[in-house]
Amino acid sequence: MQATEARRATAAARSTASSLGLTVDDAVVLHDSNKLTLRLLPCDVVARVAPVAHQIARFEVELAQRLAESGCPVAVPDPRVEPRVHERDGFDITLWTHYEPASPGEVPPADFADALRRLHAGMRDLDVPMPRFTDRVEEAQRLVADRDLTPALADADRELLGDTLRTLRHVIGERGGAEQPLHGEPHPGNVLATEHGLLFIDFETCCRGPVEFDLAHVPEEIGAHYPGVDHDLLRDCRLLVLAMITTWRWDRGDQLPDGRRLGREWLGQIRAARGR
Repeated sequence: MQATEARRATAAARSTASSLGLTVDDAVVLHDSNKLTLRLLPCDVVARVAPVAHQIARFEVELAQRLAESGCPVAVPDPRVEPRVHERDGFDITLWTHYEPASPGEVPPADFADALRRLHAGMRDLDVPMPRFTDRVEEAQRLVADRDLTPALADADRELLGDTLRTLRHVIGERGGAEQPLHGEPHPGNVLATEHGLLFIDFETCCRGPVEFDLAHVPEEIGAHYPGVDHDLLRDCRLLVLAMITTWRWDRGDQLPDGRRLGREWLGQIRAARGR
């Protein structure tokens, strides 16, 4: 968020928690992207704050509750307050449980794969409307096609990304394999390593598709421990996801630190993979 918006979002979160009887003397920024994630102290609650226009907060709260009830490894809303979306000053605010981190150390790939498998098992039984993964590919295709939105993207790179997105969207979408509800971006940044085990967060990118699309967001060694993987499909999904995140780096509004350097590096990887 822009600095002014972030200050307003923080104030909205603090006042909301205070109005619910929680003691708030400080707010620590945990993550700052399209939404602001804060740890409010000393009540020790995690507040997620997004502009009302996003309209995704209610879905996330309801989905997390349903998944937790079915035994899925997910973070849940703070039990001290009603699990709902609070609107204040143009922001949607949701309040979540803060989990103490586990002792330092890398998460074993087998443990990560097992947590993702259990998440997928619980999501498989969901009967809620979700976009198909191809809708997200279309978003990337629109960016590539619009020079006003991606003005710094060179013509040759634009052609490479456009062709990669178009080809793999068709190839993966036409395979006819099993599809189910997915997290959408279950990369390590959306997983908490806690004393209660691994817990997934941030379900705003949920979509329907093959489990390999989710696995394409995690390191390869994790996919090696996931049962029943179609490795040819996973290879295609990895290249598709790489093309998508590369496209985001050329969006004129992208604010990822060092994003353009990463974009250039990933373009080289895509070009090499297509050459093979």
